[in-house]
Amino acid sequence: MLIRAVETEGRGLVDVRVGAEGRIAEIGPRLAGPADVHGHGGALLPGLHDHHVHLTALAAATASVRVGPRDVRGRAGLAAALHEGPPGEWVRAVGYHESVAGELDRWTLDAIVPDRPVRVQHRSGAMWFLNSPALRSAGLDDGEGSDGRLWRADERLRRLVPPVELDLAGLGRRAARYGVTGFTNADPRPAPGLARTLAVLPQRVVVMGADGTAPVKIMLDDPTLPTPAGLAATVAGVRPRSVAVHCVTRVQLLVTLLALEEAGPVEGDRIEHGAVIPDDVLPWLRRLGVTVVTQPHFPVLRGPEYATDVAPDDLPHLYRCRSLAEAGVPLAAGTDAPYGPPDPWTVIRAAVTRDDGEAVTARAALRLFLGSPEQPSRTRQLVIGSPADLCLLHVPLREALDTLSADLVRATYVAGRAIAP
Repeated sequence: MLIRAVETEGRGLVDVRVGAEGRIAEIGPRLAGPADVHGHGGALLPGLHDHHVHLTALAAATASVRVGPRDVRGRAGLAAALHEGPPGEWVRAVGYHESVAGELDRWTLDAIVPDRPVRVQHRSGAMWFLNSPALRSAGLDDGEGSDGRLWRADERLRRLVPPVELDLAGLGRRAARYGVTGFTNADPRPAPGLARTLAVLPQRVVVMGADGTAPVKIMLDDPTLPTPAGLAATVAGVRPRSVAVHCVTRVQLLVTLLALEEAGPVEGDRIEHGAVIPDDVLPWLRRLGVTVVTQPHFPVLRGPEYATDVAPDDLPHLYRCRSLAEAGVPLAAGTDAPYGPPDPWTVIRAAVTRDDGEAVTARAALRLFLGSPEQPSRTRQLVIGSPADLCLLHVPLREALDTLSADLVRATYVAGRAIAP
C-alpha cells in the first residue's frame, strides 16, 4: 500500500509505503508507484492506543440503561429510566452516582421498581446495587450482599445473572473511527478466555494479567489494603513481570511506592489512575521510574461531584498531568471507559482545557495516547520497520491540534489494513 502526500512529524510532506508484512517499508518524497491512498496533506500519526480501558464492560454498557448525573435527574428520572423495557426482564443500568437520587440499596430500588430484576452499577465500577427480584433470581437473598449492595462482585455476578450480549465488533468499529489501533484491557481479574473473546476486535489488544508480557493488575481498596511489606511480597511473586497497581487514594499510592521500593521496580511498572498524588511524592515517582497512566479528563467531567465527594486536602492533587510531566514522571493516559467516555479525543481536549494548573499543550495531550503498549510514555515513531498502525487525519497536525476532534480522523489502519472508514 502506498499513501501519498501525508504530513509526518519531523519530515514534512512525504509518501509512505507499507509492505506486505504490515510494516512501514519506505518513507520519502515521490515514491514510485500508483497511490492507493492520497493524503492531500493530512497528518499521518501512529494510531492511538487507549492505555486503560475495560472492553467487555464497555461493550455491555452500550446495551445498558445510563443513569449517571448527566443522563437522569432525581428519583423520578431514575425511575423512568429503570422502567424501560418489557416487564419481567432484567434491567442493567450503569453510571450511577449518589448525586442522582441518594444512596441505593435493595429496598430503595424495590420502591422504584418492585416487579422486575434490576442491577445498577455505581459510576466507579466498584459497586452493584440489586433489588429484591434480582437478588432472588441470583440466589443472593440471604447472607453477604443481601442488602443489595455488592462490592467488587463482578466475578461473582458473572456466574449468577443473565449474560449481556456484547457487540464487540461494533465497539471496534466505533473505536476505529476515533483513530484507535490498540487497547490495554485493565480488568483486575480477567474472565477466562478473555483474550480469545476480544480477538474479534480489529485493534491490537493487550490483556493485563493474561498476556505473558503484559503487566499484572493489582487492585487495591482501602478497607482491605495490605501492608507495604505484604504488597511487596505480592509484587515479588509476579516478577520478572511488571505490575499495574490501581491507586485512587493517597494511602494506596504511598503503600504502593513503599512496596515497589522494597521489591525493586522493573521496566513497565505502572500506577493506574494516580487519582491523588501529593507534591512530595513526585521526586519519589521519578526516581522509581514508574509510569502513571492517568485520566486527566475526570476533574473536568466530574468537577461538581468531586467538589463534594473528595476531601479538601486531596482536591489540589487530583489526576495530575502537567506537574507529573514537569517532574519527569513517565506519563500516559487511558479513557477508563466505560467509567469515562470511550473517545480519546474527549480526554485529550480535557487535558488541554483544565483550569486547575494541570493543563498541558495540545501536542503533549495527544502524545498521552501515542505511546507503545509496553512503554506507554514512549511516543511511537513512524520509521521504517515499525508496525503500520496508523491514523490518517483530514488536516495537517497544526490544524488538528487546534480542534482535537475525532471528526478529523479520515482513516485508521492496523498492520496496513484499513479498519475505518
